[in-house]
Amino acid sequence: MKRFIAAATAATIAAAVPAAAQQLPLASGEYWEITAVDVEDGQGITYANWLASEWRRFNDFAKTQGWISDYDILANVHNREGEGDFYLVVKYKNLPDGAEQERRNVAFREKMQRSDSQLAQESGGRAKYRHVLGSMLLQEMNFRN
Repeated sequence: MKRFIAAATAATIAAAVPAAAQQLPLASGEYWEITAVDVEDGQGITYANWLASEWRRFNDFAKTQGWISDYDILANVHNREGEGDFYLVVKYKNLPDGAEQERRNVAFREKMQRSDSQLAQESGGRAKYRHVLGSMLLQEMNFRN
């Protein structure tokens, strides 16, 4: 019942305020996919080499295709227990629908000259020295002025 009252109050206030005054001061921007990665002790160079070769190659390809706008690698200099050593950031202007994502998957496999099975096996091989802790999809908010 409280939700209904709050929603009704908000709707009443919104109706009383001119439309121009209702505009939020923030506008939606790009999507940021952020993946937290923990690297096994002594394996930093192994993972850095993979990032500088295969991960970079794929993201450079994705950028030339217009699929992403940019990408970054952030090192967590003073990480605490449970935090990643690296955060991989990929920025998208918009997110693809299912059909577009499948088209991109085909183009990616052709570019990398690998099958889904080979890509999955390679990812499993990296699990020996890196562990994905999780990922987030955030949306950048920009000031309107």
